[in-house]
Amino acid sequence: EDASDYVIQAIESGFSHIDTAQVYDNEESVGKAIRESALSRDELYVTTKYLSGPIQEAFQESLHKMSDMLNHVLTQLGLKYVDLYLIHQPTSVKHDVEGSWREFEKIKESGSARSIGVSNFDVEQLQALVKIARIKPAVNQIRLHPYNYAENKSLLEYSAKHGIVVEAYSSLTPLTKFPGGPVDIPVNAIAKRLGITPNQVIFAWVKAKGAVIVTTSSKKSRLEEYLAVGDLSPLSDEDIAAIDEAGAKGPSNNKFARRGALVFIALVLYFVIAPAFRMRCHHDAGM
Repeated sequence: EDASDYVIQAIESGFSHIDTAQVYDNEESVGKAIRESALSRDELYVTTKYLSGPIQEAFQESLHKMSDMLNHVLTQLGLKYVDLYLIHQPTSVKHDVEGSWREFEKIKESGSARSIGVSNFDVEQLQALVKIARIKPAVNQIRLHPYNYAENKSLLEYSAKHGIVVEAYSSLTPLTKFPGGPVDIPVNAIAKRLGITPNQVIFAWVKAKGAVIVTTSSKKSRLEEYLAVGDLSPLSDEDIAAIDEAGAKGPSNNKFARRGALVFIALVLYFVIAPAFRMRCHHDAGM
């Protein structure tokens, strides 16, 4: 589906970080929106992701297919480079992690991507990658919310120690997919006390965990609500602890595993956009 109107609306609302992917199948319309926007290229931060699937078969032929895929994407986007190029899933490179990352390093060195990183890597997978990397991944984009915080805590700590930015998507899952759960109680109480929305409380919690917020919406009012999080005062330690404690009482990992795919599909139908605030990826990230 054509995403250009949604991207233009997001840019006009104040977003400058556009996150897309080959699997979303909307890069051409995203490129159209970029060309029609009033922002210069230097004012935009564009992320895309390497796809598994049919191209994975090309590993038996040549890993340079990864570079070919990015060149195709750049043509669709109408850009000379992307700011960030991610491996979308660990399974995207399961045949040869080290060889794949070497190709990503070459892509960065060629200038086709200013920074390179990964998505959905757990702490063990990230540790293994960092061990063999000449250029460390600048980013790991993961699903992060209060109900799965405990299982991602070590990943967040490891990423912070090694200067890897964590981007968090699906952070509103407790409110959108599990309404009435334990997290609702502290989140609603904090929202009422601070005069903000429950969504903003969750995003403030994400910021408190040191992560960059990645979100999506087709509604301008929602986009403005999300951007306003950048101007909010940080949550207190007590508020963060209350949300953490409630999150630990949430649905089991198995329940999330069954519903996780549905959450992901809902997010990627159009595009994912992230506020520019707290974006710490620089052109030399990971060097």
